Amino acid sequence: METPKKAPRGTRKRDVPLTEDGIYATALRLIDADGVEALTMRKLATALDANPMSLYHHVPNKDAVLRGVARTVGAQFRTATREGAAWQDRLRQLAEDFRRLAHRHPELMTYSFGQPDFIQPEDPFWLGLTATLEDAGVPQEETPQVAAPVCAAVVGVVIAEINGALQRWSALLPGSTTTGDGERPDRGPDDSRMFHLALYMIITGLESQLTAERVGRNGGES
Repeated sequence: METPKKAPRGTRKRDVPLTEDGIYATALRLIDADGVEALTMRKLATALDANPMSLYHHVPNKDAVLRGVARTVGAQFRTATREGAAWQDRLRQLAEDFRRLAHRHPELMTYSFGQPDFIQPEDPFWLGLTATLEDAGVPQEETPQVAAPVCAAVVGVVIAEINGALQRWSALLPGSTTTGDGERPDRGPDDSRMFHLALYMIITGLESQLTAERVGRNGGES
């Protein structure tokens, strides 16, 4: 008995209908494996065993896919705030959880960090950061202006850690030369000493600024 031939990939009817969540999950898997630049709508359709044109019923283009994937990953950020924790501990926990998420998806996060709108007002990290700063004593109307540089500092350190720059810079000595081979030095999410040093400086700097402003409001009295 002759075995029925399968229809070409992408032309036969899928057993499970396409969904945006399914598209984003598959796109994230491809990005984790090969990077953002390697992702195409055709490759995504192949991985989904779908006709490429059927993707456009759910997402208009690759940029929309990337935005959806970024939202999906951002939704994974869920810091459990310790009851009664000091704002310094809460800020430290926020930054550490953000770093762990970035290390789980370094290719996507490196791309996302380069987009000026990758942080949105409803993002869990931003909501947690602004709430923590308000508890630290930052007036609500000034919270975004304080949160912005804090966010930029944390993101900058994480970027430098992911792309190897932080490790390379830490090995530079005055007058030393580099090989210039462009290879990233050994790195890993467990190599966290420099990240925590940077985080300590961010927190202590913020403490100093908040203390100075509080003294100024009280007419110079501590």
